[in-house]
Amino acid sequence: MASMIAGPREFHISIRVADLGASTAFYEALFGVLPKEMTSRYTTFIVPHLALNFVLLVNDKGEALDTYSLYHLGIGVADRDAVVTSYHRAVAAGAAVVKPPRTTWRGTPLHELWLRDPTGYGIEIYARLTPQELATMPDDQAPTYLVAGTEPVVA
Repeated sequence: MASMIAGPREFHISIRVADLGASTAFYEALFGVLPKEMTSRYTTFIVPHLALNFVLLVNDKGEALDTYSLYHLGIGVADRDAVVTSYHRAVAAGAAVVKPPRTTWRGTPLHELWLRDPTGYGIEIYARLTPQELATMPDDQAPTYLVAGTEPVVA
């Protein structure tokens, strides 16, 4: 199937945020790049390794931001180790961890980590499983936690 887009080069997204300063700091740490431009109304990130033009906009109407409609942003990484490394870096940066690194088997099997940005948007860091990893799926398809001590406590 041919794409509607002739010669795409960059993906651009703009989201409204509750606190421009806190969100700018979060996305600097997430992307590992400094903003290209910052004003009192917006911050622009050009993220070459993702071919991404990402803009944070102030909530100038003061209305409630709907973080439900934009379910999440996702960033694919190379492998399981990259998901685990991302977890340790996120914790060191003070990011809110929603779901610690784990391998999920239902739906699309993935190694995944879920974070929450300062406004409340979900951020998924994921790696697709190799055929060898898929072959280790447990019969009950229960998630496998990738960092000791992050498993849910069962009472």
